[in-house]
Amino acid sequence: MPSADLAELRDAIVEIGRRLWQRGFVASNDGNISVRVGPDRLLMTPASVSKGFMTPDMMVVTDLDGRVIEGAPGRKPSSEALMHLVAYRERPDIGAVVHSHPPLSTGFAVAGIPLDRAVLAEVVTTLGSIPIADYGTPSTPELAEAVAPLVKAHDGLLLANHGALALGKDLFAAYYKMETIEHFARISLVARMLGRERLLSREEVDRLQGLRDRYGIASPAPVCPDPATMPAGADGDAASCQVVVAPSSPGERLVPDTSVARGVAAAVGTGGEIRLTYAQLTSLSEDVVKEIVQA
Repeated sequence: MPSADLAELRDAIVEIGRRLWQRGFVASNDGNISVRVGPDRLLMTPASVSKGFMTPDMMVVTDLDGRVIEGAPGRKPSSEALMHLVAYRERPDIGAVVHSHPPLSTGFAVAGIPLDRAVLAEVVTTLGSIPIADYGTPSTPELAEAVAPLVKAHDGLLLANHGALALGKDLFAAYYKMETIEHFARISLVARMLGRERLLSREEVDRLQGLRDRYGIASPAPVCPDPATMPAGADGDAASCQVVVAPSSPGERLVPDTSVARGVAAAVGTGGEIRLTYAQLTSLSEDVVKEIVQA
């Protein structure tokens, strides 16, 4: 790759690191970013550096086995390089990987709640679903092995008790997907705290799938079939398709879902108006959070 292009990619990583830090997606030396710079070369953030205070000369060039090809003296690639390497091996189509610890989506990961409910059309169209990879000790092969099956079918993942991972065709595409993951988590949490979600119907999800080609959105895998229409014993596999919770409702675009509303049912009067004191609201919020965690 020409040195001018490499310089631009170094600058882009610095900019994305700054954005992650400013948005509170990382703290201290958390997170890592990488991009392909050749058939068998990656440009990666260094270990032990805050993503908000990087400079272009800090970046490290490695091969697809993680060996350092180029870097300033004393600089090593991110300690979580193995997770990036497995993503590139499993997905030859991707050009960049971003890992961070955005607070709300990481909260879902800690609670063991995947972001797989069909709530936002934009998320269904661009990401499909966002599953949770099994826990693996950070910076070890365990984490890479946990991520490997899911990156085949997903551009966005939660990492159990750890953070989130986003894949894209280039650096900013991967970064924007990280933004989308956290934005989705924020909206999902607000809706659940309010007591319910209205889900997109399975028929609307299928319709949105059909729009991907029109918008030029490349997806690594289709949405899994509706379990209700699958043969007995068959099941969707999050490693080969995207599991999206969307109940079938022919003729409807939105389907009421009150599975998270049990804690507020008693507070709703016959006219549908909710009247709560601050103490009641605080107690109710605590109950809803417990239900979400235990779901």
